[in-house]
Amino acid sequence: MNALARFGLAARGFVYLVIGWLTLQIALGHHTPQANQSGALAEVAQHSFGKLLLWLLGAGFAAYAIWRLSQAAFGTAVDGSKGGPRLKSLVRGIVYAGLAVSTFSFIAGTSRTGQKQQQVSVTARLMRHSYGRWAVGLAGAVVVVVALAMVVEGLSRRFEKQLEMGELHGLTRTVVLRLGVVGTTTRGLVFALAGFLVIDAAVTFDPKKSTGLDGALRTLAHQPFGPWLLGAAAVGLVAFGLYGLASVRYAKT
Repeated sequence: MNALARFGLAARGFVYLVIGWLTLQIALGHHTPQANQSGALAEVAQHSFGKLLLWLLGAGFAAYAIWRLSQAAFGTAVDGSKGGPRLKSLVRGIVYAGLAVSTFSFIAGTSRTGQKQQQVSVTARLMRHSYGRWAVGLAGAVVVVVALAMVVEGLSRRFEKQLEMGELHGLTRTVVLRLGVVGTTTRGLVFALAGFLVIDAAVTFDPKKSTGLDGALRTLAHQPFGPWLLGAAAVGLVAFGLYGLASVRYAKT
C-alpha cells in the first residue's frame, strides 16, 4: 500500500502540473485542450512516449484509488478509524477509480468525449427527471462545501498532519509548506467556482453551464483582469502539482 500510495501521488502531482500549464496557455490566449484531467491526457498523448506516459498515469490513478479505498476499509495513517476521514478516502477512491477507467478508455480510443461534454450530458439527463434540478443543485453545493474545506485546509496548514514533518528541514520544509498552502488553497478556490457553476446550471435550468474545472477556469478568463486571474490560478495549480510530487517523499501513508 505504501508503494501504491506513492505511485498514485506521483500521478496526481504530474496531472496537476499539466493542468496548470494548460491554464497558463489559456491565460496567454493560446488555443488549448480542456484545462482538466481529460485535457491533460490529450496534451500528454501528443508528445513522444505519450502512450507510455498515459499507461503510467492510468496505473497511477488505479494505485491511488486502491490506496484510498483501503483507507476507507481499514482506516487512515493519520486519523485511524475515524468515520469522517474514511468517508473522504472512499470518495477519493471512487473518483480516482473513475479517472483510471477514463484514462484506459482514452488509450483504447473508446472515449474521446471531454470531461466538460460528459458533465454537461450527465447534468442534462438528470434535469429530465423529477427533482433533477434539486439533485444537480445539491451536487453543486456539496462540491462547494468540499472545495471551501480545501481552502481552509490550505490557509490553516492542516495538510501538515498528512506529512512526515520530522523529515522536513530547512529550506526544503519552507518550500514544501508554501507549495502546500498556495496549491491547496488555489485548488479549493477553483473547485468552488466549478461547484457554483453547477448550482447556476440547476437554478437557470441550463446544463451547458455545468462545465467542471475547465469551465471554471475559462469563466475566470472572461472576468475583469481575467488573464491575470488565470495566471494566478495556473501558478497555484502548478504549486499543487509540485506539492503533490513532494508528497511522494513526505506523505504519511
